Amino acid sequence: MDHPRLPESAKLYVVEDVALFGHLAGVLAFVAGIVLAGVAFESARRRRRPAEIALLLGLTRIGAILVMAGALLLLACGLWLVGLEDVGYGTGWVDTAIVLFLVTIVVGALAGRRPKRARKLASRLAAEDRDANRELHALLGDPASRLANYASAILVVAILALMVFKP
Repeated sequence: MDHPRLPESAKLYVVEDVALFGHLAGVLAFVAGIVLAGVAFESARRRRRPAEIALLLGLTRIGAILVMAGALLLLACGLWLVGLEDVGYGTGWVDTAIVLFLVTIVVGALAGRRPKRARKLASRLAAEDRDANRELHALLGDPASRLANYASAILVVAILALMVFKP
C-alpha cells in the first residue's frame, strides 16, 4: 500500500513545528535553570550552617547546567526559526532579542563566580566541621553578584516580552 506524500507546504510546517518545539523546550530549560539557581542561592544566603549552604549552592550547579543546555537549544532552534520564517535578521525585535540573550549569558556567567567560590568555601568549612565565617557570608551577600543575577533575570523577562509581542 502506497502512503500519500505530504505536499511541500505541509513539510515546511512540520519543520517549523520541530524548530518551534526545540526553541520552546530550550526556553523552558533556560528559565527553569535560572529559577532553580536563583532560589537555591537565595535559600543558601539565609542559612547559617556551612553544610546546608554547600548543599543548596550545589543545586545551583544543576541550574547552571539547565541554563547552558537550554541556551544552546533555544539559540540553535531560534536561529533556525528565523531562517525558516519570513522574519529575517535585521528585524529590530529579533536582533534586540539576540543581543539581550548574549548579554544575559555573559552577565549570568559573571554573577556565578562568587557563589561558586562560596560553595567551595562552605564545602571546606563543612568538611572541617567549622562554622560559617565572615568570608563566606561576604561571598553570599556580595551586592555586585546579586545585582548581576537580578539584572540577568530582568533581561530574560525583556527577551520574553520581545518574543511574545514582537514590536
